Amino acid sequence: MSQNTDTPQKREHLATRLGFLLVSAGCAIGLGNIWRFPYITGKYGGAAFVIVYLIFLAILGFPVMVMEFAMGRAAQLNLAGAMRTLEPKGSKWHIFGYLGILGNVILMMFYTTVTGWGFAYLFRTLSGSFKGLPPEQVGAAFGAFLGNTWELILWMGLVVILGFWVCATGLQKGVEKVTKIMMVGLFALLVVMIIRSITLPGAGVGLSFYLKPDFSNLSWEGVTAAMGQAFFTLSLGIGSMTIFGSYIGKERSLAGESINVILLDTLVALMAGLMIFPACFAFGIDAGSGPGLIFVTLPNIFNQMMGGQFWGILFFIFLIFASMTTVIAVFENIMAFTMDEWHWERKKAAIINGIGMFILSLPCALGFGPWSGFQPRGPGSVILDLEDFIVSNNLLPIGSLVFVLFCTWKFGWGWDNFIKEADMGEGLKFPKANWTKGYLTYILPFIILILLLQGWGLF
Repeated sequence: MSQNTDTPQKREHLATRLGFLLVSAGCAIGLGNIWRFPYITGKYGGAAFVIVYLIFLAILGFPVMVMEFAMGRAAQLNLAGAMRTLEPKGSKWHIFGYLGILGNVILMMFYTTVTGWGFAYLFRTLSGSFKGLPPEQVGAAFGAFLGNTWELILWMGLVVILGFWVCATGLQKGVEKVTKIMMVGLFALLVVMIIRSITLPGAGVGLSFYLKPDFSNLSWEGVTAAMGQAFFTLSLGIGSMTIFGSYIGKERSLAGESINVILLDTLVALMAGLMIFPACFAFGIDAGSGPGLIFVTLPNIFNQMMGGQFWGILFFIFLIFASMTTVIAVFENIMAFTMDEWHWERKKAAIINGIGMFILSLPCALGFGPWSGFQPRGPGSVILDLEDFIVSNNLLPIGSLVFVLFCTWKFGWGWDNFIKEADMGEGLKFPKANWTKGYLTYILPFIILILLLQGWGLF
C-alpha cells in the first residue's frame, strides 16, 4: 500500500508529557462535563446511569481516541493532512478530513457564545446582581440576558480574542502553558467547592442518590443517553484529538495516554456531580432540571447559601476555565490546519482565523434576538440548536465511524499500520487479539451507526 507524503519540514511539539495530557484533557473537558453530565445523570437515575456511562466510555470512547492520536502522530499533520497522507493513493478518505475541520469551526460558532455566558455570569456575580433576587427573577434575568444581543456579542468577542491570543503566543508558551494553569486551577476550585457542597445540611441525600446505584430507576432511554454522553463528551470525530497526536513524540504508546486523558475528563465530570448533587438536594432543587441548571438553578442555590456570592464567583471561574480550555484547543486545531495547508505564520493564522471566527459566531448570538424568528429545529429552537445538531448528531458520529473504518479496513490506513503506530513506545499496548479487531471492524461501526440514527430520531 503506497501512501502520500506531505509532512511539513518542521513540526512544533508540546514541551512535556504532562502538557500533552492536560491540553488533550482540556480539549475534552468543557461544558459537557459541567453542564450536560450532571443534569442527565439527575434525569436518568444517578449512580446507575454513571456506571453504564463508564462502561460505554471504555468500549466507545477509548478506541476512537487512540485512533485519532495515532493518525495525528503518524502523519504529523492536522486531520485533513493526516488522512491525505495516510490514505492509499487514489482514495478519497481525506474529503472527510476537511469536513472534520469544518466541524471544529461550526462547534466554535456556538461554543464561543455559550462560553461568553460564563464570563457574563462571573461579572454579574462579582457585582452582586443576583443578591436577594427571588427564584423567578433569577430565571427572568437569564431570559433578559439572552435577549440583549449586543451584550452576547461583546462576551463572545472577548472569548474569541482571548482564545486566539493564547494560540498566537505559541504552542508551548501559549497553548500548553495557559492550559496547564487553567487545568490546575480547575481541579483546585472543584475540590474546594466539593468540600463546601458535601458539608451542607441535607447533602447526604444527594450523595446517596449520586453514589448508590439503583438500577430500577434506569430506563432504556437512560442507557442510550449514557451511550451518547460517553461518545460525545470527548468530542471525538472531528479531529480535535488528532492535532495533539501530531504534537507528541513516539516515546509513549497511545493506549496508555488515551486512558489517562479519558480518566482526567471523567474525573472532572464525576467531581462536578459531587459538587452539584449535594447542593441541589440540600436546598430541595431538582438536579435534572435541564440546561438551565447552570445559569438559573445554581445562582438560586448560591443566593440561599451563607457566603453564596463567594461560592458563585468560584464556580463561574471554574466554568470559564473548563470551557476556555476547550476553546483554546479547538482554535489551535483550526489554526494548525491553516498553518499546515497554506503555510501561514502562527500570528497571521491567529488574526485571520480570529476575524473569521468572530463573524461566523454572530448568527448564534443574533439567534436569541433579531433572528429569533428563525426556528430551524421546530418551535422554540434557535440557531444554536441547529449548529449543535450538525456537530453533535452528525459530524461527531459520522467522523468517528469514518475513523474506525479508516483504521481497521484494508482499503483505508489499515489495522496493521494503526496498531504499529498505537503501540510504538513504552506503556500500555492496545489489545490486538482477533476479537478486538473483530469488535472494532464490525461491532463498533454498528454501535456508532445506531447513535447516528438515534440522533436523527430514527431509532
